[in-house]
Amino acid sequence: MRPTLSLNVPNFGPLLARDGYRHLIELAEQAEAAGIDRVNVTDHVVMGPDTSAYTWGPFATEPDAMWLEPLTVLSVMAGRTRTIRLGTGIVIAALRGAAVLAKTAATLDLLSGGRLDLGVGTGWQAKEYEAAGMDFARRGRLLDDTLAGCRALWEQAPASVDTPTVSFSDAYCMPRPPAGARIPIWVSGTLSTPVVRRLTTWGDGWIPIMGATHDDIARGADQLRGAFADAGRDPQQLQVRGRLAVARSASGEIDWDATAADAAALLAVGCTDVNVALQVVDPDPDRAAEQLPALAAAFASAHTGEAVR
Repeated sequence: MRPTLSLNVPNFGPLLARDGYRHLIELAEQAEAAGIDRVNVTDHVVMGPDTSAYTWGPFATEPDAMWLEPLTVLSVMAGRTRTIRLGTGIVIAALRGAAVLAKTAATLDLLSGGRLDLGVGTGWQAKEYEAAGMDFARRGRLLDDTLAGCRALWEQAPASVDTPTVSFSDAYCMPRPPAGARIPIWVSGTLSTPVVRRLTTWGDGWIPIMGATHDDIARGADQLRGAFADAGRDPQQLQVRGRLAVARSASGEIDWDATAADAAALLAVGCTDVNVALQVVDPDPDRAAEQLPALAAAFASAHTGEAVR
């Protein structure tokens, strides 16, 4: 499995809002041209006025800021690109419902030529579940049942599922991934017992929680490879995402050698994908876009061992 380099682009707020968010779509084209393997966008369906439950620092936007629906964004990107993979990092899967999410994701995967990576999670905000008529306290159960429904609809014809929150029988849902193909599901979160079970049952990749250290990722990757083996799955097929630290010199310029070294360290602890946010490359999106070829070159040096050119 060749390591991949992913770029998170903000499908929210004003940064890429130029020309009705055409700038956002252009970033996917620029990332593809630069040699980036995957572009990721993220999800909020609604926002409440209180974002204090977000525990990783100040929240990125005000509650009434623009936030574009991620699968719709990826559909437009799919039509403007040819090779770059299209990921959610993450989508709050249960809010869509199993049948609607299965149909939407499979349609996008088909029209993009099999390029979808579906990153999923429970989210952290009760208001979104309230707006969808769902119980936030049952979010883990709701996610599990949604994934069970999606896999059944993608892999069976007719499909049947009987879980506490999703139940149907003799249902046909087309399109489905072709025989032998699979829409990868990336599961986010700390490796609690439910998350490990969720990943080994329905998932393909792990998105560690923000702030996870290299040691955390190494331990988690080992744990998941063991869990894959115990479940009768090939541990070598497990995918793991790490967040790249973009190093800078005293003058503020990007130190590509040091950045490549951090990418190499992530690969060494078991990451198969190295992810970086556009704003980490440069707060100015145009300057960040100019740096993407150098970012791709630094990543290539990390997994080939060649010097950064």
